[in-house]
Amino acid sequence: MAAGYKTAEPLEYHRSFLKENCRPDGRELSEFRITTLNIGSISTADGSALVKLGNTTVICGIKAELTNPTVETPGKGYVVPNVDLPPLCSSRFRPGPPGEQAQAASQFIADVIESSEMIQTEDLCIERGKLCWVLYCDILCLDYDGNLLDACVTSLLAALKNTQLPEVTINAETCAPVVNIDKRRGLKIHKHPVAASFCIFDGSILIVDPSAEEESLSTARLTVVTDEGDRLCAVHKPGGTSLSGEKLQDCVNRATLRQREIQKLIVKVLNSVKPSQ
Repeated sequence: MAAGYKTAEPLEYHRSFLKENCRPDGRELSEFRITTLNIGSISTADGSALVKLGNTTVICGIKAELTNPTVETPGKGYVVPNVDLPPLCSSRFRPGPPGEQAQAASQFIADVIESSEMIQTEDLCIERGKLCWVLYCDILCLDYDGNLLDACVTSLLAALKNTQLPEVTINAETCAPVVNIDKRRGLKIHKHPVAASFCIFDGSILIVDPSAEEESLSTARLTVVTDEGDRLCAVHKPGGTSLSGEKLQDCVNRATLRQREIQKLIVKVLNSVKPSQ
């Protein structure tokens, strides 16, 4: 009976739970799904991390390549993010060029990298005007069940923390780069941005970490990105009903708490894998 009601009237089905301040999956309105993290999952990458947020699973691989800096920014390198939503992660996605959601997610990640200043592109310069690193950050969704952006930001941050770059010098005689793969160093991560996403039901009921079904039934969505200094790095609201100042502040407060949780998780996992590196 309940299954039939959920199929026929999914919104009313969810409302019946929200009235009791809970959700169909048993969570409270302000409760995030269990988050797990695995670092160094891709042996062929310079850094990688797999994040599982409930059923949503994404993996980020960092690949570093040597290139020439641009004339406009001779003392800087590049960071190029890309989010891929293949058909294998959900029936809602189709084969072919990146869809609208994948493109929007890639742009969001690029905006977070720039606004949060997590990576200083000057750190990626090897020799001004001659040689620099470009970091390709490929984020692949393996299983989609809502709240993609939170999982993407966490996997990116963890993968960058895991990244090791080889020592590079330039031969004075040939002017060719010399790569020493036996000497590696980690990236300097200046800030640690973490995303927290929310959905609004019926204009007033706020829930955190929405599932795919909750996203589809909500009247508005919001993602807030903060760093360890409680600085607001980005706010993403793709349409929907407006939010009051009080609701927005509530989201920011919850996002700062989430930042601390995720940063502790990343530190814990990094410390646990150090002996095996």
